[in-house]
Amino acid sequence: MEKDFDRWNEVKKKADAEAPRLYTVREIWWCRFGINIGTEQDGGGRFFLRPAIILRGFGSDACLIAPLTTSVREHPLRIPVGIIDGRSARANLSQLRVVDTRRLIEKISFLDREMFASLRKAVRVLF
Repeated sequence: MEKDFDRWNEVKKKADAEAPRLYTVREIWWCRFGINIGTEQDGGGRFFLRPAIILRGFGSDACLIAPLTTSVREHPLRIPVGIIDGRSARANLSQLRVVDTRRLIEKISFLDREMFASLRKAVRVLF
């Protein structure tokens, strides 16, 4: 299937004109991941969305996120985080990235403190 980079570029231009979003660590948001290269995580649907967990803030304009996947494939870098938006989800630590908060669309929920602590511990082991 061919990737529609041109359509993503139109969505990205609109996102760039928006105001930064207010966020809190541990929140789970629909995030505009866009169309990316090779094995980089893409978003889906009309706005190229994928849920993501806010791991750390870098001021009002940027944050570190872990994209979520519903893939059941076992992998040491896919950490189970429970049911998110009605589906069993895993944080994909191989795809951690810093994003501008204008990529954030809508808050879904909060990750509970215990699950978040476990996730942060797994991230620290990577670095």
